[in-house]
Amino acid sequence: MHPALALLLLFTVGSIAGFINVNAGGGSTLTLPVLLFLGLDAAAANGTNRIAIVVQNIFAVSSFRRNNVSEFKKSLSLSLITLPGAIAGSLLAVRIEHQWFERMLGVVMIGIVVSMIFKPRYQTDREDASPSGRKRLFVYPALFLAGLYGGFIQVGVGFIMMAILYHLLHLSLIRVNMHKVFIVLVYTLPTLVVFMLTNNIVWGYGLCLAAGNGFGAWWGAHAAVKTGEKTIRRVLAAAILIMAAKLLGLFDLLLG
Repeated sequence: MHPALALLLLFTVGSIAGFINVNAGGGSTLTLPVLLFLGLDAAAANGTNRIAIVVQNIFAVSSFRRNNVSEFKKSLSLSLITLPGAIAGSLLAVRIEHQWFERMLGVVMIGIVVSMIFKPRYQTDREDASPSGRKRLFVYPALFLAGLYGGFIQVGVGFIMMAILYHLLHLSLIRVNMHKVFIVLVYTLPTLVVFMLTNNIVWGYGLCLAAGNGFGAWWGAHAAVKTGEKTIRRVLAAAILIMAAKLLGLFDLLLG
């Protein structure tokens, strides 16, 4: 592919992914396969994608802040729980073989599609409430494991974060998203360092993707996904299934 077309593709996909990530999650189901399609190996694609994740969430946090929706102290305390897991996950990610990463990514992407079909219905006007003591205790291991998963593969971590914050902390949806983007920003910073130190970042691709993600995040933080959401989800699900089949080698199996 011509370099200019590759950069245009990355910016476009990044914009869509940034919008999706801020409003729900799963944007990396688009960006990671595109990076693999452009010829990056698993670790380099995983690391390059983190630049876009950082930029996207800086824009999202800033946008929520400008709209007077922020609780930095609480967001930071939640973020710190994810850090050990995220660092461990990123260290594992740079050591796994390319073929195994593609297979795991394919399985995860199919799981994301299933979660989109059977998406839990969140109550957007829900009042914040204090969780019970038992649920409060579950928050710590849940966030640690979410950090571990996010550090390793990132794809779909937004859905996981939303479920934890909504069901265990009883937060309203707007605060769920506000905390989610802050948490992902904080734990992604040390994982980005891991990928940098192991030379697993392609900066040209990463910065172009980041520009798209930043634009999409700014756009997404100003608007809820309402008009045409079902159509977007169906097209996205179809595209994800096709890419998952390719990653799992199903096309080669059928043709050969």
